[in-house]
Amino acid sequence: MNTIVLPTYNERDNLQHALERIREVADGHDLQLHTLIVDDDSPDGTGELADRLAGQYPDVEVLHRAGKEGLGKAYLAGFRHALAAGADLLFEMDADLSHDASYLPHFVALIDQGADLVLGSRYVRGGGVENWTLSRRFISRGGCLYAQAVLGLPYHDLTGGFKCFRRRVLEAIDLDAIDTKGYGFQIEMTYRAHKLGFRVVELPIIFVDRKVGESKMSNDIFLEALVNVWRLRFARPATPA
Repeated sequence: MNTIVLPTYNERDNLQHALERIREVADGHDLQLHTLIVDDDSPDGTGELADRLAGQYPDVEVLHRAGKEGLGKAYLAGFRHALAAGADLLFEMDADLSHDASYLPHFVALIDQGADLVLGSRYVRGGGVENWTLSRRFISRGGCLYAQAVLGLPYHDLTGGFKCFRRRVLEAIDLDAIDTKGYGFQIEMTYRAHKLGFRVVELPIIFVDRKVGESKMSNDIFLEALVNVWRLRFARPATPA
């Protein structure tokens, strides 16, 4: 089973469209994809909509959490749930339609070619962003370059949230040791996989900014990511896989 972990917080206007697009791509490429929606008690009714969609679609499941604890915590809950259910490949994907589901078969193809972790990358040849302001482009690209430099990583997009993990990668990472709540989570997961010796590959993607709803980025999330890279830099080395 291959599982897409789809965190939601106030994504009522986007969720059904995102699920329909995932299912369309899966059917068109004969992919067996299960979608796990992880809702953080959204006040806009996203959780209730998710339950209705899960009742309609047999390949959709909902994990409800008591409150908003951040993106990282939502993903960790989703990973643990999917691993316990036997998932072989686990995807990270946004529910706001900024991640194009048409890339899903390309992630799987790279895994089939030997990758352990595939990063959807905006900052390699063929990748890019659409509908971003100049300041947001600067902050995002600068954040990636900063993390690259501090952690000594060769990957160009460290803050993106469109990924595919082999099961064994998540089983090897000490998920209990991860406490980052925002986009620093993305940096930390890639860093830990790299330090454990797994093969990490970047897939060029075009990221299109959301059209409906509000971005979850905040100053606190940004600062957490900046500080966390130094914590990782001086942490005890991971045991190789």
